[in-house]
Amino acid sequence: MPSKKAIVRRPSPRLAEGLVTHIERSPVDPALALRQWERYTAVLAEHGWETAEAAPADDCPDGVFVEDTMVVFRDVALISRPGAPSRRPETAGAEAAAVALGCSVQRIQEPGTLEGGDVLKVGDTIYVGQGGRTNAEGLRQLRAAFEPLGARVVGVPVEKVLHLKSAVTALPDGTIIGYPPLVDDSAIFTHFRPMPEEAGSHVVLLGGNALLMAASAPRSAELLSGLGYRPALVDISEFEKLEGCVTCLSVRLRELSARS
Repeated sequence: MPSKKAIVRRPSPRLAEGLVTHIERSPVDPALALRQWERYTAVLAEHGWETAEAAPADDCPDGVFVEDTMVVFRDVALISRPGAPSRRPETAGAEAAAVALGCSVQRIQEPGTLEGGDVLKVGDTIYVGQGGRTNAEGLRQLRAAFEPLGARVVGVPVEKVLHLKSAVTALPDGTIIGYPPLVDDSAIFTHFRPMPEEAGSHVVLLGGNALLMAASAPRSAELLSGLGYRPALVDISEFEKLEGCVTCLSVRLRELSARS
């Protein structure tokens, strides 16, 4: 499977009806969200990523958060079973997109629940958040799918945010970054760097030292720039109103087990 492909899905016209759990609901502008999504996909393309659109899921308000539909390790796509029942219809179209890109498929089975936003890959280590959306059986099934492929799976408590990757992501050197008030237990991570803003906890690795980040984290971008990284900032304000972040809006597929 060629490297640097990303599955994306355009926002539903019903985006404003998306779920919120840890923040207060505020009005969402679907037209602005579409423009922001188009810019997000353009930045991926500018950094050498080929995007593949999953079939629209217009009846699924949260369908744009396509990362939650699967976890990809090496060439296997483990299709999720979302903890939010309203999100389960999102997976079929995303699975078809993964198959079209050459992935083999496994699926989380009932009573397991797992959402891709709870899964952080750092080399061959896979951190899996357990909280509201991913349960112990979902973690067990992920372990069964990926440990035979060489993964080391680590469970991580998640109570303060929606998903694990709402709290932490990883830099190219494997350092975990997060906003301390939202990280349940930073001691789990061997190398942890605190960030000054909540949105600064979220980076997509674009290749080399380039990082896709939200425009709402300027101090974090400045900090990372000082460390030699090249932040590419995008405005995702409408998705942040629904607890979304830059990682949520795509499934990144690379050769073997690169970080995502």
